[in-house]
Amino acid sequence: MLGYLAAAALCLAAALLVRLDPKLLADLPGLSSVFPQQCGVPVGRLLNREELSLYHGGPGSPGLYLAILGKVFDVQKGSKHYGPGGSYSFFAGKDASRAYVTGDFTDKGLVDDVSELSPLEMLHLHNWYSFYQKNYATTGKLKGTFYDEDGNPTKALEGALKVIDIGLKLKEQREEENRQFPPCNSEWSSDSNRVWCTKYSGGIHRDWVGVPRKLYIAGSDGYRCVCVRNSGPPYEQMDTTEHSDRGDLDNPLLREYEGCNPLFEWCIPK
Repeated sequence: MLGYLAAAALCLAAALLVRLDPKLLADLPGLSSVFPQQCGVPVGRLLNREELSLYHGGPGSPGLYLAILGKVFDVQKGSKHYGPGGSYSFFAGKDASRAYVTGDFTDKGLVDDVSELSPLEMLHLHNWYSFYQKNYATTGKLKGTFYDEDGNPTKALEGALKVIDIGLKLKEQREEENRQFPPCNSEWSSDSNRVWCTKYSGGIHRDWVGVPRKLYIAGSDGYRCVCVRNSGPPYEQMDTTEHSDRGDLDNPLLREYEGCNPLFEWCIPK
């Protein structure tokens, strides 16, 4: 109760101090993220690029905002990172969605054009978006690429979300593949190379060790070292009682390492 009274008193004092309508308190740095309900700060504001650019956190700035995929976040509480001189200050006052993936922090790279990013790159961007949703208050939307003048999603946002959905499906497929074929442990040096399997290689904990094999990527000449279960039924037929007791060794995408004993849990590739 005392906390709510203190919050109300702070809101009233701020309103009297700057002689503003309390509904405009969203422009006071940090208040929208600290007391959004108590202050009655409106959500869902629509800003254009010029308005957002004012929220850089420097002298004379009304606050510290950034946008990602058109959603505007109040990052005042992270001012040591996003404010002037901070390691991420180049994100302030703009939507630089593309740079979260590319790492290009030049003026050319700090843009919101994500049309050429791959599904897995968009999934990385989605992780950043989720981070801001979890840690910072949503202030509104940025009119332009992802939202129109009325705050409705544009075709660009719909397209971005579809690519993210593809990325999520690819991630699920990769996780399922890793459960079937966990990555090998590997050691590469100028003197020798070695790959080997354990019950926790690849970060996949299991009750079997397996043997190292090359798993070829469909449609490509590339491969990666995986640990393959070499007994019991195939992964896709775990409930069957009729099998050759070779696990997944007969999978057509697998190849043995030349010069290595195919039954050993380790291999020194040539």
